[in-house]
Amino acid sequence: MISVVVPVHDEERSVALLYDELRSALEQLDTPWEAIFVDDGSTDGTFSALTRLHAAEQNVRVVRLRRNFGKAAALVAGFDQARGETVVTIDGDLQDDPAEIPRLLAKLDEGFDLVSGWKTHRRDPLSRRILSRIFNRVTSAFSGVRLHDMNCGLKAYRAEVVHGLRLYGELHRFIPVLAHYRGFRIAELPVNHRPREHGRSRYGVERYVRGFLDLLTVSFIGRYRHRPLHLFGGFGLVLGFMGSAILIYLTVVKALGHAIGQRPLLLLGVLLVVIGMQFFSLGPDQRDDHEPPRGARAGTRPRRAARRRSPLLRRRLGDAS
Repeated sequence: MISVVVPVHDEERSVALLYDELRSALEQLDTPWEAIFVDDGSTDGTFSALTRLHAAEQNVRVVRLRRNFGKAAALVAGFDQARGETVVTIDGDLQDDPAEIPRLLAKLDEGFDLVSGWKTHRRDPLSRRILSRIFNRVTSAFSGVRLHDMNCGLKAYRAEVVHGLRLYGELHRFIPVLAHYRGFRIAELPVNHRPREHGRSRYGVERYVRGFLDLLTVSFIGRYRHRPLHLFGGFGLVLGFMGSAILIYLTVVKALGHAIGQRPLLLLGVLLVVIGMQFFSLGPDQRDDHEPPRGARAGTRPRRAARRRSPLLRRRLGDAS
């Protein structure tokens, strides 16, 4: 089965049109599929439109969040409800072309775990295209994942990639990076991008700023999660060396008969040594890198966690079994 997760916010005029395009693209594959629409706190008639769509189509399921939590939370809510072995994400604003989904799935069958779309010809304002290009280059430099369009909403995944992902803030922008750090194979495929016809974009400069801060978090988690001593120990050694050098210098000054008790340099040297020791003590990782995941026994495969109702959900149409 293919599960298509669609986060929407104030997209009343788009959801029915998007479903029709999804049906046209996926029915030709002769594979069962479902559409999971996640209403991220819409204030227009989006949920009413989704309710009508759910009543009319058997493979439509709807999740409604209590308020607007953001795209990351909406995706997690959709992933939790997905039943398919393959998961596809697509934005609900009709800019992503559902006709590209079969190509993404074919690329996935070549042995990749995640295939991300690349909007080679973006139909967005110039300012947004420039910010996006800068963001993608900075992200590639920091993470080591060479993708042209990290934040493209059109992606195809194997189910094991998305189940267990912890997304918050702007981390949905870095799903390929998180997947890369977990050892999954990633590919990129050029896709068609269309101009926005309904609603308005809610992306601004401030989201890129928050995204950069989340990039630092992702880079830290990915590179130093199991070897934090490489980061904190380095800081500790540098600060400790500087503090020790100052104290050795003051010891020589004291030996030459000069008073050092009132010199601020003495306090600085002691402070650097103490801070260096604190940084160094943060480094050792107490967990064995080779221990099985929590809840799994040696020699067994970890089972997927039981599906729970998220406290963010307000209502759900079409329960997963």
